Amino acid sequence: MSYYPPQGGYPPQYGAPPPQGYQQPPPGQYPSQGYPPQGYPPQQGYGGSPAPPQQGYGQQGGYPPQGQYNQGYPPPQQQPPYGQPSHSPYQQQQGYPPSQQQGYGAPPPGQYPPQQYGAPPPQQPYGQQSYGQPPPQPYGAPPQAPYGTAPQHYGAPHVVPTPPSPGYIIGQAAQVDMSAQADACRKAMKGLGTDEAALIRVLARMPPLEIPTLKQAFSQRHRRSLEQDVDKEVSGHFRMCLLSILRGPLQNDVWLLNKALKGAGTNEDLLNEVLIGRSNADMKAIKQVYHSTYHRTLEHDVRDDTSAKTQRMFSMILSASRQEESAPVLPQSVDADVTELHRATEAKVGTEQLTVCSILTNRSDGQIRAIAQAYEHKYRRSLEKVIISEFAGHMEDALVQMVRIGADPIMRDAMALEHAMAGIGTKDDLLVARVVKIHWNSSRVQQVKSAYRQRYGKDLLSRIKGETSSGDYERCLIAMLS
Repeated sequence: MSYYPPQGGYPPQYGAPPPQGYQQPPPGQYPSQGYPPQGYPPQQGYGGSPAPPQQGYGQQGGYPPQGQYNQGYPPPQQQPPYGQPSHSPYQQQQGYPPSQQQGYGAPPPGQYPPQQYGAPPPQQPYGQQSYGQPPPQPYGAPPQAPYGTAPQHYGAPHVVPTPPSPGYIIGQAAQVDMSAQADACRKAMKGLGTDEAALIRVLARMPPLEIPTLKQAFSQRHRRSLEQDVDKEVSGHFRMCLLSILRGPLQNDVWLLNKALKGAGTNEDLLNEVLIGRSNADMKAIKQVYHSTYHRTLEHDVRDDTSAKTQRMFSMILSASRQEESAPVLPQSVDADVTELHRATEAKVGTEQLTVCSILTNRSDGQIRAIAQAYEHKYRRSLEKVIISEFAGHMEDALVQMVRIGADPIMRDAMALEHAMAGIGTKDDLLVARVVKIHWNSSRVQQVKSAYRQRYGKDLLSRIKGETSSGDYERCLIAMLS
């Protein structure tokens, strides 16, 4: 079963430009709040959103079939010159932007803007990227090789490393005045009783780069630790929500990894949630802070909690050697990977598990998307179903997440939230981790809510209200997703 968005799609971000050609960089992404530092290259977020449509491969009679996603939509609009705003009348409507015929590796039409948990803020107060959009080529960089040129390997020249996501550079903070917010937090916790609603109002929608600024302002003005005060004043899953926000993206990832690995057994869901689909820059930051916090290497702790081929797979993931999202998606390399994946799985008795792991852990999200589309087109079976039939346990879960993040990260997030609530009892640790991660990207929140309704036929917020006990925990989750 494929997880590309169904016809009708998810609502695009307000004012988002129509799909761009692969060689056309998206418009500027940074706001004017003063961060990231001026001149810092465009960043990818946690995982990154799908790559822009690419020219060539599969455009004539290829996959998906012509018109599959664009029935009933107006014809494509002329793309404005690079650097100029688009005035497409379709940008503010529901559904996909004007369609363009797409080749292998193109994101689902009308896909969300290039943002992700852990990506650079776009042109709004805060937002960020989803798992995997290639950053634009530097100004003046030679164009990427068009279809039909001599075969090349992944990692071709002119690949731009994906910078760390917001909150993944140690010491990075927004240069804004947080005095009022710091005083509001102190007032909410001072004296007898706690004003939980006030804490939710201040913290539930705060961008990650403002979190360290708030904590510093609180410490300077009140000579107290905001995290310690929150830890003492509230309890239960509500405390888990607020402390996850106050730790910020990088420190919260490190805390979740320690929680997943310490004690008897491994919380495989949390381990996958933090490590699968990460950019090389973010993975290196996570490993560095984990080591400085717990005085052990992350590789050592993961190795102690896994075994056999799963251990080998996570060694590949932790090596932080994936192809960058700016690496070209070349038809010849995609075909070679598809053939090798089929040979290692369905084409023989027994599965060459490490061959599959090596390919999927090394490719960028855009390349995985192209591989998944090409595999289904060539063999009439989705790559995800092949993995489910050929693997089991923790390795199966991890590989499925890699494919879903590449194929459609927004739908993957919607399915991940349902997974945390499905069945008997709620996986509260996992639900909080996923809601907090998604809420740091305001535009992504709306897209995930729309994708959830598309897949499950119900409202995400109503589902959460029905799954969690009423109270501050529920109100905090709803505030983060509202």
